[in-house]
Amino acid sequence: MKSGRSVLLRQTSLASALGLLLASMAAHGQSTTSSIFGHVPVQAGESVTVSNGSGLSRTVGIDSQGRYNANQLPIGTYTVSLMRDGQVIQQRADVLLKVGVGSEVSFSGEAAAGGATNAKQLSGVSVSANAVPPIDVSSVDSRTVITADQLAKLPLAHTAEAVALLAPATNLGAGGAASTTGEPLISFGGSSSTENAYYLNGFNTTDPNNAEGGITLPYGSIDQEEVYTGGYSAQYGRSDGGVINMIGKSGTNDWHFGGQFLYEPSSMVASSNDTYYVSGPAPFPVPGNPSLYDPRNQNSTWSSVYDLYLGGPIIKDKLFFFASAEMTHTQGNSVNSVESGTDSHYKDTLPKWYAKVNWNITDSNLLELTGASEKSLTSGTVYNYDYSNLSDNGFKAYANDTKHGGDLWLAKFTSYITDKLTFTASYGSMKTRSYSENPEYDPSLTYVGGQVWQNPALNGGTPITNSQTVSEINNPGQNFVTTNLRMALTYALGDHTITAGIDNLRTAATDQDELTSGPGGYQWIYGYTKTPTVAINPGIGVGAPADYPNGASGYYAYKYIFNQGGNLFSAEHAEYIEDQWQVNDRLLLSIGLRDDGFTNSNASATPYMRQTKPQWAPRLGFSWDVFGDSSFKVFGNAGRYYLGSPIAPGDPANGYLATQQFYTYSGIAADGTPTGLTQMSAPVSANGAYGQTPDPRTMTATSLKAEDQDEFMLGFQKTAGPNWVYGAKLTRRILRHVIDDWCDTGALAAKAASEGITDANTDTCYYINPGEANTFAVQDPSGAFHSVTMSNADMVFPRAVRRYYGLETFLEHPFDGKWYGKISYTFSRSYGNSEGEGQSDIRAIGGTQNEDWDFPSLMVYADGPQGNDHTNVIKAYGYYAITPEWLVSANLNLTSGGPKYCLGFFPTATYPADPTDPVSYGSNYHFCNGQPSPPGASGRLPWMKQLDVGVHYRPAFADHKMSLGVDVINVFNGQAPLNLDANYNGDSAGTLNSLYGTPMVLQQPRYVRFGVTYDY
Repeated sequence: MKSGRSVLLRQTSLASALGLLLASMAAHGQSTTSSIFGHVPVQAGESVTVSNGSGLSRTVGIDSQGRYNANQLPIGTYTVSLMRDGQVIQQRADVLLKVGVGSEVSFSGEAAAGGATNAKQLSGVSVSANAVPPIDVSSVDSRTVITADQLAKLPLAHTAEAVALLAPATNLGAGGAASTTGEPLISFGGSSSTENAYYLNGFNTTDPNNAEGGITLPYGSIDQEEVYTGGYSAQYGRSDGGVINMIGKSGTNDWHFGGQFLYEPSSMVASSNDTYYVSGPAPFPVPGNPSLYDPRNQNSTWSSVYDLYLGGPIIKDKLFFFASAEMTHTQGNSVNSVESGTDSHYKDTLPKWYAKVNWNITDSNLLELTGASEKSLTSGTVYNYDYSNLSDNGFKAYANDTKHGGDLWLAKFTSYITDKLTFTASYGSMKTRSYSENPEYDPSLTYVGGQVWQNPALNGGTPITNSQTVSEINNPGQNFVTTNLRMALTYALGDHTITAGIDNLRTAATDQDELTSGPGGYQWIYGYTKTPTVAINPGIGVGAPADYPNGASGYYAYKYIFNQGGNLFSAEHAEYIEDQWQVNDRLLLSIGLRDDGFTNSNASATPYMRQTKPQWAPRLGFSWDVFGDSSFKVFGNAGRYYLGSPIAPGDPANGYLATQQFYTYSGIAADGTPTGLTQMSAPVSANGAYGQTPDPRTMTATSLKAEDQDEFMLGFQKTAGPNWVYGAKLTRRILRHVIDDWCDTGALAAKAASEGITDANTDTCYYINPGEANTFAVQDPSGAFHSVTMSNADMVFPRAVRRYYGLETFLEHPFDGKWYGKISYTFSRSYGNSEGEGQSDIRAIGGTQNEDWDFPSLMVYADGPQGNDHTNVIKAYGYYAITPEWLVSANLNLTSGGPKYCLGFFPTATYPADPTDPVSYGSNYHFCNGQPSPPGASGRLPWMKQLDVGVHYRPAFADHKMSLGVDVINVFNGQAPLNLDANYNGDSAGTLNSLYGTPMVLQQPRYVRFGVTYDY
């Protein structure tokens, strides 16, 4: 039985150590630092020194209770020394700091009790041990940190998103969304895949245009990747999904260099599954295979990756550098659907580089300089394709050359002014591009689309087209420049640590011009209806083809014109204050308050969307060390998170033209354009986009609130003996406000007229908070503005809802020198009538691409499980060292399918004035064959099942510095459909769409990756 004194000493030691979370908690959030804290027996002349391999050495004092704390330390491996009168009394080596996770290192009284004699005897003692406690009782959030060592062992796709998928409550984004450089985006906790934030060494690299990913590091340069699934501190915001925080490697006093070569041969990439018209006869039957839609098994791809790095001291103990470069080459072909009739051959080049300089100006002042780049360059050719013989059938045109991604630089300064006062400041700039041009663009040729729908009586059964493959052109100088300034002061005062700071983000989008290609600034699109006596789109004035010459057969064409452009700006500011309060020996409270503000402006720098009144985001978290020995932790967190609007939804702020003009025709010219035209309509636009530049006051509801979400978490973690940790967490997320565009301006004009404001100018869509009252500025014919408020009843909308709840459980075996393993299970639901910024049923990413909330009829029966709802998710990953030379690893992901959708026309009784398409949106209402069809009413997609395995060999003859490896991704070649065509009706007459239910996005097939790595 333990003595009362020893128990008391242990508890007092822990309580003191917990009290020293103080500034360590200030490092939490999407930071690049951590802290070491602990307790030592109090004796005269004592101090604690922490040092790493990069020359950093800090000596901190010990208070009257025996507590010490070294905060804002760069991540890495440290040696912690208890000093007395300049001599080492005790020492702990190999203390690994993970980003944002404080490490407790306490020293016993035995060595200290011996006085100077004992100090002399033990001055050289060095005890190697990982000082991280079994459970991190210093955190109140939910995060997963993956280290470089784990990344080198696990069989993963080499992307930041693939690493993030190891965390519970993360899933592939519904609808096949991808980043600007091609990586699949992910969903956190049921949110849209564009509601996440990306950080690199503390800089916000999130794509400013559409929030589609962010700049990430070369895979071999990642020191640690931190994945937040919720509960982060007031120091960070601008995400109601999750956070991917990447920390790059730094140079040390030891020289290191190495490289890696990876190869994925096309011969070891499994064939993709073909897809077929599943709901009716194919409009273009292929002889011998009449239902074929896309022969994906004819696709082919291979890739290779080259990676080099070098790091070391410029001046030992003072100045260090680390630099790396990575080049990925991918080449292959992708056969497009029979409706396209083409095969695309492509070449992708993905260059990345990363460089960092660390300067220890003094032991109290540090400077870090970071540069990084990630770009995607794509080119290729397009061939006509013979679907009967499954082979190319002659060169058609060159594909567009695309350029995405960009570069960034960042400077960070840290000053340890005193043991209790720390100042940090960082400033960086990122320039990105998203541009497409064709090397053989011919401005004299008109783009022709839908040529397979040409009247066969006029083309002899063979579509007539030309070599123009460019439908739209944009300004080659377009770019986005983002700057991020952060400053903070942290002060420890007794049991409190107060942190206050600012977090400002600004973006300028310049030369954003985009227009239809060709000599006349328009393109021709062919169409066909099986019911030529029925109006194509009566809501906007497009009648029936049979009412016009040459239209009785149902064939028609329309001239499409699109033109938009101009500069756009956004400014996001935040101020915050946070207190980490050690209430008693075992209870820590994290109390924070953040104020976010957002302003989006047009080309003249006039705001069209502004949320600058205080938007308070409180954060409250706790951590309770139940037994006082870091073996059982109960924690919780409640907070509000605001999300600003990206740049892309502001495109209409400078005005845009998007019209269609319908014709019947009697002939087809040699260049594929229709001749013998008879006009069926004037230029029409479902959204009133006729090129007018709106007054910024008519762009947005004047009462607009930023998108925000409340989150609540409660969980525990518990050790089970020395080798196991298990736990569970409950999460509840409630989206409070959504921002989306609303185009029912006729209802606004009617409400204005009822208030005596006649002929109000309401030509454009507005951004609103759907599901609640909105106030608008409307302009009368004299130019005067009036305020008109529409209740939710006036707008005929349901209340906007997105709610998520989830139960996460896990069991983990920390690495013991032999093996590591972790398994998690998540039960969750994400439901409501809004997916947030995305809309996966129509595969829309976000912003103005969404159709939700445009008109009331689109939201009837919209309530149900949303696209990122996956009820059951099982994940397991780990590795096992068979011998010092051989290691095997595996990664398992079993995810239940999301909801299916069936979108069609309205039944007659619902909208008798226009029984099928009341707002001219086609087959996009929540009715299926005349019956209500909320999300999930048609069932669920199948489970996605994927097992990845790896084998790595580090031969002893190379001193284990060389590694030969083979990874097999998706061993059993699961190819579950991730998104199906949801449109039930194929035309305005209600004909069944042959593509309804056809897979549009499939799980990536199996591939094998060979690799050789050398690290010196």
